[in-house]
Amino acid sequence: MSKKVLLVILDGWGIAKQGEEDRSAIIAAQTPFYDSLFANYPHSTLVTFGPAVGLPVGQFGNSEVGHMNLGAGRTVKQSLVRLNDAIEQDTLRHEPVLVEALEYAKANQKPVHLIGLVSDGGVHAHINHLKALCNVAKDNGLQDVFIHAFTDGRDTDPKSGVGYLTDLQHFLPTSVGKIASVTGRYYAMDRDNRWERIKLAYDVMVKGVGQLTPADQLIPTMLQSYAEGVTDEFIKPILLTENGQPIATIQEGDVVLCFNYRTDRPQEITKALTQENFPEYGMHTLDIRYLTLTNYNKSFTGVHVIFDDSNLPATLGEIISKAGKKQIRIAETEKYPHVTFFFSGGRNEPFEGENRILCPSPKVATYDLKPEMSVYDVRNALVPELEKGEADFVCLNFANPDMVGHTGSFEAVVAACESVDVSLNAVVTAARNSGYSVIVLADHGNADYMINDDGSPNTQHSLNLVPCILLDDDHKTIKDGKLGDIAPTILSLMGIEKPEIMTGDVLV
Repeated sequence: MSKKVLLVILDGWGIAKQGEEDRSAIIAAQTPFYDSLFANYPHSTLVTFGPAVGLPVGQFGNSEVGHMNLGAGRTVKQSLVRLNDAIEQDTLRHEPVLVEALEYAKANQKPVHLIGLVSDGGVHAHINHLKALCNVAKDNGLQDVFIHAFTDGRDTDPKSGVGYLTDLQHFLPTSVGKIASVTGRYYAMDRDNRWERIKLAYDVMVKGVGQLTPADQLIPTMLQSYAEGVTDEFIKPILLTENGQPIATIQEGDVVLCFNYRTDRPQEITKALTQENFPEYGMHTLDIRYLTLTNYNKSFTGVHVIFDDSNLPATLGEIISKAGKKQIRIAETEKYPHVTFFFSGGRNEPFEGENRILCPSPKVATYDLKPEMSVYDVRNALVPELEKGEADFVCLNFANPDMVGHTGSFEAVVAACESVDVSLNAVVTAARNSGYSVIVLADHGNADYMINDDGSPNTQHSLNLVPCILLDDDHKTIKDGKLGDIAPTILSLMGIEKPEIMTGDVLV
């Protein structure tokens, strides 16, 4: 039987563990519609972390991994695992793109700049990969290696940056490299076209504009920033000096390697350094040898990718398109790449019959200032489409529980969840009135675990299970599973045969 399906992804909406209910902003929120779904319809739980989604044991999931597994209908081995394997098996040093760049640096007496997120959060980057790159540079006889560190505080504790930088300071004398600058990820890893933020990261790395700080005063400077209420994510650019002179800035002809492996957040700084001039912000591209660990954007030119990946074949969107069906992908800016690029397995272009709807995220400094974000715009854009009923499949993301969850503000996350509930009511009601089956789930947890054991705010994702609720006239149960089981389940509901490569289970 051929059905139309609406998939609703509540980003960051996990299920609190027993005994931790008081840490959940979702439980604290008034969510009568969601509660009614949970009470009246078949529901199960999904695993969004660890090996079930292609991550290491104990590594929490994230939106990129989540949407990729949801769309692929199988467990997708993630970059973190591939890179860890390359380091453990000692194959990193033999990667041709890396070898060529280091040989170029050596032959031309050029420094190597390593830029990226310095933490073990494991979402965007990992400090172990940075250390491995330093060791490879050392083994190749390079001495001028400079690190431009982006501090985390979002996928890690907000004041953990001093620990990672201290760790790095202890490690570098055994390897090669010096820390040249430190900038919060809020500036260096923007993904919302806030070029005024990117400019701060660009200026400290290229122009040497930042808080001049002797190298041995980095940690006291960070602690002072914490004392002033500015934590890792928001650290203003620090330019480290020796004998009063900047340790290093990026110059024409240098080698620059961005060691973030998740592809969404390093795109803007990469674009400013290598792809496009932004004269209104005083940023121009440099003639540098620029490397990335993974392929951030297939349209970028002159960027050398160490671990280049082809698109995943036979994703849900592709199979639906080949069946001659129509589909909609809809989200606000913050999660638009997830319902498009990541859900399509690394493909930027829409499939035949795919309509994309983007609602701009609000221009606020942090989303606790506007916890509803653009959820009502998303609702208002989708409800008429559902009433028309022309799309056979709809993939919808509500960003709020995750994006506001990352601020650590409990009250704001409660408000975020309540605004999502109102919008969920509207879209599910419209979908059911138009004959859609509906699956409501999450890609990972966040809003369900807002308070750490010591009482401090938790800003990172959780290792909790997530809900999966089914509204369908013919199925009264849905099995527990993993994110990679959802695409086969949707194809089953739509009456479309799943391809062999989709090894996920059908949960109905």
